Amino acid sequence: MTDFTVLFYSFLVLCGGITFRSSDYYKAARKRNDEDREGLSKEVVTAHNSLLKKYLFVYLLAVASDWLQGPYVYALYSDYGFTQHEIAQLFVAGFGSSMIFGSFVGSVADKGGRRLFVIIFAVVYLASCMTKHFKNYNVLMLGRLLGGVATSLLFSVFEAWLIKAHADAELPKQCLPKSFSWAAFGNSGIAIAAGLVANKMAHVSPMEPVTELIYKGGFLAPFDIAAVALVFCAIGALSWEENYGDSDDNNGDHAKGKSVWHSALKDALTTTIRNRDITLCGVISSFFEGSMYIFVFMWTPLLKSFLKEDDDELPFGMIFATFMVCCMTGSSLFSILVEKFPVEKIGIVVFGVAGIGMAIVALEINGTISYLGMNLFEMCVGLYFPIMGTMKGGIVPENKRVAIYNLYRIPLNLIVLFSLLTDLTPRFSFALNATMLSVATILQVVLTKRRVESKGIQESGPQFSEENIIKPLVETECTQTV
Repeated sequence: MTDFTVLFYSFLVLCGGITFRSSDYYKAARKRNDEDREGLSKEVVTAHNSLLKKYLFVYLLAVASDWLQGPYVYALYSDYGFTQHEIAQLFVAGFGSSMIFGSFVGSVADKGGRRLFVIIFAVVYLASCMTKHFKNYNVLMLGRLLGGVATSLLFSVFEAWLIKAHADAELPKQCLPKSFSWAAFGNSGIAIAAGLVANKMAHVSPMEPVTELIYKGGFLAPFDIAAVALVFCAIGALSWEENYGDSDDNNGDHAKGKSVWHSALKDALTTTIRNRDITLCGVISSFFEGSMYIFVFMWTPLLKSFLKEDDDELPFGMIFATFMVCCMTGSSLFSILVEKFPVEKIGIVVFGVAGIGMAIVALEINGTISYLGMNLFEMCVGLYFPIMGTMKGGIVPENKRVAIYNLYRIPLNLIVLFSLLTDLTPRFSFALNATMLSVATILQVVLTKRRVESKGIQESGPQFSEENIIKPLVETECTQTV
């Protein structure tokens, strides 16, 4: 049987080494400060650190609320006595809600303000947490619908606010990828902490009825802690400066009495279809993130299939912690690589390696090799988020950013629904992942070539320019059409 403990500590040591290499302590030891290395003054470093701390406080509370809930949604529904079919319906409703409502919620967020919709995210997700206390199918279905809306906001408005905040603060080009790297690293660390806290609190007291309809304790405790995190998330967001998608000619729609969200959604969809770079970016992100969701659904049954009759149960907590350590390793590795290579070219390698990792898992050679393939993929996940965040920051126009980000989630949710509604074997699922990631790699090659030709990306060194990364994109007409 795979020695999960040895592998955990091995990856932890690797993570520690790479994280130190990417840290300011290493730079100080090499007598290379920020100004020497990146041309950043102390004032710029201070301004960036201030912005980053303000963002991470709110963002990490938001993702903590999500990580706290995730492991216990199915367990809670099962404890309430719902059937497998009813639970599947609730899960499908959540992803369907994210796909449908997210398509126009993003458009409104661009116009109404990203900070406002971060607060709305916290309120909506808080309401979703509260519905979990009701042993009623209809109330729980409402909670899943609210959770779908909140998820759409979580994966769009936070990132959009961060990109525009960098532009408003006139921070240099090097700051944005560093911010995404820290966000990805913190997300993985929060996932581990949230898992430990939720596991502890879920077993403090048994779940028991307060009334015939309302329950408390047991698996509800993680949702209560998530609710507290969301309250502080909303409070923290109040310290943010509001920002919007850049103004465009949509003001004429108000005069004509047209629906703002409908016009904005149509405009975002038209922009996505006409601009090949935006389309490629969306397809790549959908394939990679779709493979992530399928991985989440399928790693447990695959590893269980390698157990023998006399083996102990899988150490799920240790396995999950190892995955998150590998994600942290990947985000730290990004900080090192981005100093030397263009983000687009890093993406080609990362997507290709991720596909190899999934292919190794699909081969099912033995439990240890498959588990190593999974951790290789998780390391690529840690690299993926800062890569994709930085690429989208330079490709997606500012005035439609949240709307287009949510359009990207439509094919992603279709992939997730497909995996939920079909009875795929683990081996077929991981082979499908390897295929999607291979296609994503090819499309990334195409996107990189287009970016080199149209934006003058250098053959070596960071690819950022003030025009295509930090300054907000004000789109009049799509210059790169299909």
